[in-house]
Amino acid sequence: MSLLEKNVIITTKHGQCPGFAACPDAPGSYPAIILYMDAPGFREELCNMARRIAKQGYYCLLPDLYYRLGTCRFDIPRRTDAMSAVIKAAMNSLTIAEVNDDTGAFVAWLDAQPEVKAGPMGCVGHCMSGRYITAVAARFPTRMVACASLYGVGIVTDKEDSPHLTLSQVKGELYFGFAKTDGSVPEHVIPELTKALEKAGTQHTVEVLEGTLHGFCFSERASYHPLASEHAWAKLFDLWGRHLQ
Repeated sequence: MSLLEKNVIITTKHGQCPGFAACPDAPGSYPAIILYMDAPGFREELCNMARRIAKQGYYCLLPDLYYRLGTCRFDIPRRTDAMSAVIKAAMNSLTIAEVNDDTGAFVAWLDAQPEVKAGPMGCVGHCMSGRYITAVAARFPTRMVACASLYGVGIVTDKEDSPHLTLSQVKGELYFGFAKTDGSVPEHVIPELTKALEKAGTQHTVEVLEGTLHGFCFSERASYHPLASEHAWAKLFDLWGRHLQ
């Protein structure tokens, strides 16, 4: 399938957010999916994931969430301790409130695109963005109806803005796929998240994929797990297909 692809600029209340968008190069309109980046930030590997989503009949937007910091591009295969420290600082510079604000702008921008089908949308977030897909599902309950987190972090915290505290506001379905071994996800998180989802009555799936490490979906990582990655992709397309197609 051929695609329409473009680099875009989205105006938010905080500035100009660059991004990448892709959809099928065919007549018609397509349900929107927002791909929230992981901590290493905007890069071609994520653009390729956006292309894969688009080839399944979606309009995928990949925004650069670090736009407040300027242009941040990390050469992940050559990662060093120094680079990791900068990545962590960039990740920690973001707040849930800011990403909620940004998402309002992303939704408005998508609504203005002629190739985007009106109505409900979906999203997926890896790593640091597991918290954000959970938060935006609650913040935009009638728009974000099919949201997925892969080895997400920061979903259950002791802070007032912990995403798991907002689950009662979610109207759609959530999927959480966790790595079996992940030092970024304390042991209490999955049980507490599951309990909160059940208490809120949120339609959900929580899985722990055996034999996996954090980052198992990224083919350029040492932790890449092809079988688990394809399982996660299948879960995403099933979730979106049931709610958006």
